[in-house]
Amino acid sequence: MGKVFLGIILGVLLVPVALCGWFWFGKVPVAVADPPLYHEHEIVSIPLRARISRELVKNPPVQVTEDDMVAGAHVYIEKCATCHGIHGKPAPFAAFMYPAAPQLWEKHAHNNVIGVSDDPPGETYWKVYNGIRLTGMPSYKMMLTSTEIWQVSLLLATADKPLPPAAIDILRGSPTSPTVIASDPAVKALER
Repeated sequence: MGKVFLGIILGVLLVPVALCGWFWFGKVPVAVADPPLYHEHEIVSIPLRARISRELVKNPPVQVTEDDMVAGAHVYIEKCATCHGIHGKPAPFAAFMYPAAPQLWEKHAHNNVIGVSDDPPGETYWKVYNGIRLTGMPSYKMMLTSTEIWQVSLLLATADKPLPPAAIDILRGSPTSPTVIASDPAVKALER
C-alpha cells in the first residue's frame, strides 16, 4: 500500500516538474513551422467559441445599406486586406502564418462558403473588436470606431451576396467606373 501511495505522490509531483522542464528548455512548439500540439485546435477553439457565444451581440446597431457596405469596404482595404487578401488576390504571406490567415473573399475548400459569410456578423465583430491571441489577429477596438467595425463585419457577412458596385470597386482596388466593373466576369463571381 505504501508503494502505491508513494507512486501516486511521485507521479503527481513529476508531471508538473516535467512540464516545467519542457517549457524551460524550449521544447514547446512555438515556431510557425513546428507541428501543432496534440489537440491544439480544441484547446484553443473551445474556450474561444464559448467566450464569443457568451458575448455575442445578436442585433447589430448598423443596417446593411449601400453606404455602410462602401464604408466597410474602405475599412477592409485599409486594415484587413494585408492579411486576408482581396478577391482573386490572396495575401502572399497568409499561408505562412500559424494558423494561416483565412482569405475572406475566397470560397472554402470544403464547401461553397465565401470567407466568414456563414458566421453571424456579431461573431466577426467580436473577433475584429477583441482580436484573437496567438493568431496574429489584432484587436481593432483602439483603431476603429464601433460603427466601422460593424460596417466591415456586415460587409464580410454578405460576402456571398451581390455587393454594391462602389464597394466592389474599392475591394478590387480598381479606379474604373461602376458600369465597367459590373461587366467584369471576375466581379460577377464576387457578386455571387
